Amino acid sequence: MKESGYNTHIVGKWHLGMYKKPCLPTHRGFDTFFGYLTGSEDYYTHNRSYNGYKGMDFRDGMETVEPNYNGQYSTIVFANRAIDIINNHDSNTPLFLYLPFQAVHAPLQVPEQYEQQYTHIKDKKRRIYAGMVSCMDEAVGNVTQALKDKGLMDNTVVVFSTDNGGQVAEGGNNWPLRGWKGSLWEGGMHGVGFVHSPLLNTSVKGTVNRELIHVTDWFPTFVHLAGGTLNGTKPLDGYNQWNTISQGDQSPRKEILHNIDPLQPSPIGQNIEWDFVNSGSYNASIRAALRVGDWKLITGDPGNSSWVPPQETGLPIVHPTDVTGKMIWLFNIAEDPNEHKDLSLFRPDKVNELFDRMQEYFKTSVPVNYPKDDHRCNPKKLGGAWGPWE
Repeated sequence: MKESGYNTHIVGKWHLGMYKKPCLPTHRGFDTFFGYLTGSEDYYTHNRSYNGYKGMDFRDGMETVEPNYNGQYSTIVFANRAIDIINNHDSNTPLFLYLPFQAVHAPLQVPEQYEQQYTHIKDKKRRIYAGMVSCMDEAVGNVTQALKDKGLMDNTVVVFSTDNGGQVAEGGNNWPLRGWKGSLWEGGMHGVGFVHSPLLNTSVKGTVNRELIHVTDWFPTFVHLAGGTLNGTKPLDGYNQWNTISQGDQSPRKEILHNIDPLQPSPIGQNIEWDFVNSGSYNASIRAALRVGDWKLITGDPGNSSWVPPQETGLPIVHPTDVTGKMIWLFNIAEDPNEHKDLSLFRPDKVNELFDRMQEYFKTSVPVNYPKDDHRCNPKKLGGAWGPWE
C-alpha cells in the first residue's frame, strides 16, 4: 500500500509480535499506530495480565499513553481516533485504515447504557456481549459517517470481518454451526463479514457470497485495489478475490488448509513427532483440518464438538456421540454446513485423497518453533508497559 502512495494507519489491536522493534506496526508498513500490542486487556484501564505479569498496553506510536485514556472505553476511543485520522486526511492522497477493534473479546465489559438495551437477556455474559456488539456497531456507523462527511465514501471499500468464531464461554454463539473459538469445526473457523462499496457491481449488492475466501486473500486483493504489484514478495498463499467479491465470479481458491498442529496432543494422549512429516504417509492423530472444494477433512483432536444454541432459545446443548479415540471426520460442507453427517466411513476414497493432499502440505512445512515464555518480557523490567525487550 505504501508503494502505491497510500497513507497507512492502524488503530486498535496488533497482536502480531512485539519482542523487538522490527515487529511493531510502524516497522511493518504503517505510518501511525494507536492501540495495544497484546491479545486482550481491560477495556478501561488498558492493563494486561499474563502468567503473573501485569503491565500497561496502550500506545500512540511508540509512546505509552495509558494515563491519558485511563477510564475511557476502548471501542469509543478507537473510533474517535479513526474519525480524527479521516477528518485530518489529505483527500488528494489515498488512505488505508486498519481498524481492529478490541471488541468483541473477553474480558466482557461495556458502558451501562449499552447493556441496558438488553435487559430481556437473562444470562449476564450474553447480555454484556450484546451490549458490546451494539457499542461496536455504533462506532462503525460513526466511522462510516466520517468517511461520508469527508467525501471519501464514493471511492472507498469498507471490509468488516472477523478472525474466528465466537467464544461460547464468554457470551459468544455460533448456532447452528458446531463448535466454538479454538476448535476446527465450522463454528470455530467459519468467519462472517461484509464488503460495502459503490465499486461493487449492482448485481452482487445485498447478496450472500459462499465462495471460498481465506484471510490470506485480503493482502493480494487490497494490493490489486490500490493498483500495486506483488512483484518482489515471497510466493503467496493468498489470491486476489476482487472479481469474486465485486462481480460474483467463482473464487480462484479451491482449498483452504485450516490448520496443522503437530504439537497439540492427540485424542489418544500422544504427542506427535515432527519427523513424521517425511515418512510419506499421513498420521491421522495430528490435529489438522483441510477444505478442498465442498469437502472438509478433520483429524486428531478438533476441540469442543458440541452444538450450543443461545440460552434464550431454551433449546438443549447437543453433544456428539463419537466413540472415544475417534480421529477422522469427513463432511460435505455445502450439503451439511453444520457438520452433523460424518461421511468418513462411507467415503474412504475421499478420505485417502485428502490424506494425500494433507501430506503434501506437511512435506513443505517448516518445523514448528514454539519457545517457552521469555521472562525478559516482564513489564516491570520495561517501565511498567508491554513492549519490545530485545
